[in-house]
Amino acid sequence: MMPRPTLALLPAALLCAALAGPAAGRCVDEDAVETAVPETPANSAPMAPVEPRSALAGLVKDTLERSHAVGATRLLAEAALQDIEEARAARGLQASVGAGLGPGGSRDRGITESAALQLRANVNISQLLWDGGRSERLVDWRTQLADSARWGHLTQQEQLALTAVALQLERSRNRMTAQVWRQHVRKTACLVEALQTIVNNDRGRASELVQAQKTLQQAELQLVQTQSAVRQIEVRLRRLVGDGLPGTEGLSTVFLGVPELPQLVADVERSAELAQYEAQERAARRYAEAVAAGSKPQISWNLSGNVMASTGNRSSAGGEEPGSPGASRRNGSYSLGLSVNVPLISPGQGAATGAARLRAEAARLQRAEALESRRFRVAEVHEQATAATERARRLAEVLKNSEQVRSFTLQQWQQLGRRSLFDVMAAEADHYNMRIAYVNALHDVQQLNANLLTLGRGVIDWLR
Repeated sequence: MMPRPTLALLPAALLCAALAGPAAGRCVDEDAVETAVPETPANSAPMAPVEPRSALAGLVKDTLERSHAVGATRLLAEAALQDIEEARAARGLQASVGAGLGPGGSRDRGITESAALQLRANVNISQLLWDGGRSERLVDWRTQLADSARWGHLTQQEQLALTAVALQLERSRNRMTAQVWRQHVRKTACLVEALQTIVNNDRGRASELVQAQKTLQQAELQLVQTQSAVRQIEVRLRRLVGDGLPGTEGLSTVFLGVPELPQLVADVERSAELAQYEAQERAARRYAEAVAAGSKPQISWNLSGNVMASTGNRSSAGGEEPGSPGASRRNGSYSLGLSVNVPLISPGQGAATGAARLRAEAARLQRAEALESRRFRVAEVHEQATAATERARRLAEVLKNSEQVRSFTLQQWQQLGRRSLFDVMAAEADHYNMRIAYVNALHDVQQLNANLLTLGRGVIDWLR
């Protein structure tokens, strides 16, 4: 048999439940919760649905086409190719023509000849035959620099692609978070409506209504802040891709699986940045060889000729007065033969060669440092991605239990007041916070996997 106080309170509890029933019943909603649990495949790269992956690839494509920075690196790579042609032309046939006009004179065996007006013309043709391999090393140096510029262009593309992917994933994160807060606001508004009905008949429950209204205001504040974050990210994305922003549906599972660590480490040497370092190292070595070859003799053939026409000629011998003006004269000369240039004293040659070799060694160490740093970075990010995957998996399990606790608490509050409103609010807040934590965990996995791909073969290559 029930105690008398309990029997006395039973009619009031039944009345409150009857009044709150119609409104509170609408609060038992079926919020859509993504519970995709990330899995780590045995020996495969992350897989994704075709549509979101294609949308992401289109986003990256539009970003690269609009980027001024990518366009600048492309032009630099094209300019480096022109530098190769310039270096190759140094061993080709060289020809030049010159001309001059003005007074002139000459002195031979004590006889001085002068002309009031002289027209001079000359032509010179030459070609380098041998220079100790210096020109060939310079061509190789320019070739490696062009290769470095090409890899720099690809590195710029990869960095920009990662930026676009990261922004799109962050946009997806915030849009899903806003959806959770929106559902929280709707659910809390239902509870406020139910409490308003109760308070209209039982003023003693007014404090519970105030508590529910406070929770509603806090949820609305979180929703407004999240929506503002979405708009800010979209502004940054529009700068990259323009006004046509793709949707974010399905992006929470695009980079879901964590690749195997050995494969990631092997892919590090395939990265564009490491290839750029390697090309810079080769270029520094070729330049050092070219500087060293500068101390060797140079052999070339040369053909030159000149012609001179003069008027108003005067001549004098010794200290005699110049004679009367003579007639116009024309004379010329030519030469053909081999030219040999042998450096004898060049004080700075040794220092220049040593400096070039040290720079080549420094480039080698820079590449080695970048390679080692990337390998350890891959191991670190892989551990973070694995932990994020495990966290998302566990959160998915906790989320199921949180949904049950929240549902049972709400039902017990509706039925004869077996739970207080504070229990309901705590259960609701815990459930929605758990959903937001799950959304964050999912997108943390996406971001970390995208970073892992960038450290190896690259996001662009994977999206293809």
